[in-house]
Amino acid sequence: MHEHELKFRAYLEKKGLKYTSPRRHILDAVFALHEHFNAEELYYRIKNVSQGISLASVYRTLPLLVDAGLVQHAVRSAGRERYEHIYGHPKHIHWLCRICGSVIETDLQPITPVISQLARRMQFLDEEIELSIKGLCWKCQQSENENQIDER
Repeated sequence: MHEHELKFRAYLEKKGLKYTSPRRHILDAVFALHEHFNAEELYYRIKNVSQGISLASVYRTLPLLVDAGLVQHAVRSAGRERYEHIYGHPKHIHWLCRICGSVIETDLQPITPVISQLARRMQFLDEEIELSIKGLCWKCQQSENENQIDER
């Protein structure tokens, strides 16, 4: 049994909830993905493997996975929450392109000491750090620059 499964089972037991077959399939599908996903995308991946899982089951299980510390809200794009599994992965920054919607990830570790120092200075107890930066990726910057030149 994988560590993330043990952690989820312990979380559910503590909450008085059962580790059902649909929850197991959802957990397995989440940890098989190595990209951001929304509930619908996850559902379509699972429904081919297990016919007994509904979209409602996916929507009910995702908050449990978030609360258990296995999954986090990554970004919001195209009007939908996108998630990623984080258990066993380093914290990272999401760089979101406002034109093409691409998401680039980089390690958060180099700036964590600066954030911690600012928190101490403000007497703020930081419990969790999520950092998303919106702007333009290099491709869209080039495209915008070309458009500006064409307009002249």
